[in-house]
Amino acid sequence: MSQYVLKRVLLFIPTLIAITLITFTISRLAPGDPTELKVGVSGENLKADEKSQLNQQAKEYYKQKWGLDKPIHIQYLIWLGNMARGDFGNSFVDNRPVIDKILERVPITATISVIVVALIYIIAIPIGIYSAARQYSFIDRFTTFILFVLYSLPSFWVATMAIVFLANVEYIKLFPTSGLYTLGSENWSFWEKLIDRIHHLILPVTCSALASFAFLSRQMRGSMLEVIRQDYIRTARAKGLKERKVILKHALRNSLIPIITLLGGILPGLISGSVIVESIFSIPGMGQLAFQALIARDYPLIMAELVLAAVLTMIGLLLVDIMYAIVDPRIAFSKK
Repeated sequence: MSQYVLKRVLLFIPTLIAITLITFTISRLAPGDPTELKVGVSGENLKADEKSQLNQQAKEYYKQKWGLDKPIHIQYLIWLGNMARGDFGNSFVDNRPVIDKILERVPITATISVIVVALIYIIAIPIGIYSAARQYSFIDRFTTFILFVLYSLPSFWVATMAIVFLANVEYIKLFPTSGLYTLGSENWSFWEKLIDRIHHLILPVTCSALASFAFLSRQMRGSMLEVIRQDYIRTARAKGLKERKVILKHALRNSLIPIITLLGGILPGLISGSVIVESIFSIPGMGQLAFQALIARDYPLIMAELVLAAVLTMIGLLLVDIMYAIVDPRIAFSKK
């Protein structure tokens, strides 16, 4: 296992280089010029030709400052060398170090994402197990209908409806509409701050979890149904074992393999956040930061977030492989 992990870690290097090369090229060839957004229109009292000349000089200055006047392959090599030293450059928008802007947002997004993932797995897996064990029962049919409805609802629509009907004085004012805390709560006690933070997180967490919760429940049900039809499950039942023991001890472990596969995509999501939910609820997380970077053509910030997502994806896939061997002893990566 240790040799397999080492090989996978070494394979991260060429994979990361290939990913960054593709994303760097696409970001530079995408329509839009960050110097145009930076310069804007200045000099209202100047003539049209004078304003055009002034703006052109300013754009040339920023192109030289940001290295955008060099060929794209030279830009990539310079960026790759800086990235290898841990330097992702400064933001085009406010000239702040990119790593500082990311570190400010990561705790917020990670907190929300961890809560969402925990709720999804704690609720979805038992529902999937129970539905599979009671296939075609009333509860199975009812949960299937509800889960399909939840899965079909787009998160932006759910978030909008939640704000309109649950955070509006014209209907029901139960939750705040935006942010993570109430203004002036700095002087509150710890428990008051904690309750206030939970109050602000209820709607964003719920809107983020609905679709994933429905999807995971259906995946768990399908995986469990496939396993309980196997011969060894019938043998366990023929021995007279209780149904609870057959399901939880013999069937559950093998049915978790597809669920573990889904974990590979969760790790980058813990950091990247939800662009839609964070934008609607004005949460200063990584999703909102990525959206603002795309709008502003902030290349250093865009590349930093893409590198972070790529590294977390590869780590997530490696953890999935390791968990395969833990759940199913028949899987041994040390063997050929």
